[in-house]
Amino acid sequence: MSLSHTITLVARRDATTLTDADARAARDMVKGGVPVILSPGEAVDIPSPAPHAGMPTLDTMRAVFGPRHIDVLLTRSRGRRKGLLVADMDSTIVANETLDDLAAHAGIGERIAEITRRSMNGEIDFAAALRERVALLAGLPATLLEAAWADVRLNEGARELVATMRARNARTALVSGGFTFFTSRVAALCGFAEHHANVLEIHDGTLTGTVGEPILGPDAKLAHLRRLAEDGRLKPAATMAVGDGANDLAMLKDAGLGIAFHAKPIVRAAIGNRVEHAGLRALLFAQGYPAGSFVSEE
Repeated sequence: MSLSHTITLVARRDATTLTDADARAARDMVKGGVPVILSPGEAVDIPSPAPHAGMPTLDTMRAVFGPRHIDVLLTRSRGRRKGLLVADMDSTIVANETLDDLAAHAGIGERIAEITRRSMNGEIDFAAALRERVALLAGLPATLLEAAWADVRLNEGARELVATMRARNARTALVSGGFTFFTSRVAALCGFAEHHANVLEIHDGTLTGTVGEPILGPDAKLAHLRRLAEDGRLKPAATMAVGDGANDLAMLKDAGLGIAFHAKPIVRAAIGNRVEHAGLRALLFAQGYPAGSFVSEE
């Protein structure tokens, strides 16, 4: 049987070590080929047949490896390295939900965080939820944005992911349902070629409680993915998208490789390739990059 696909195991580095026994177990489960080490103790590729009746599903394999903090991804071996990365920001490139952090500094964190949770799990309309949350900020000083920015932390591997793909001539874009105040700074920190987000309106140093129209939501994220692919003359198969919330679903489904990153339940249920334990380095391993080829995030 042709080994047209690749199973990639990626371990969370601070929680476990990937062993030869793990690689052999995965190889035996899929009746695959000789494992290829991408990063000792962290990541391995296993040549695999295409999914077929009788072959363990990704969920079956996750049930085996997940308790040991090991992610399992499946890709086509041909064309693994992508020419476009479109990434969500909040809870993906950064560990924060920046609007929630802004609200926390305003003393209304719990109220806004609950709306965020419901929106990101697809329980309420994204645009309506964003307008509702922003309206609660009306009259607050814009200096709270700087306070929220001070809390922002990049997720592990964010800079490596962008720098490595850019070094291989991939186009990179940060596309967020959050705000340009944050995306401009995160894009600069990570090296994204461009960024797109919503505009939080400010007048005389005060938040107006309104957001610029049109709202950048799930349809706009998908449109940016398709526009960037067309501009780069890339086939859909050559694109990658990563995100965690319901507003990312359309672009994750449309991308050649869509990866749900520590995602909400509605996203985990819809997207086959998921990173639930490791950091953003996993997106490079999923493309077959060995750790020795990563461009340092330092």
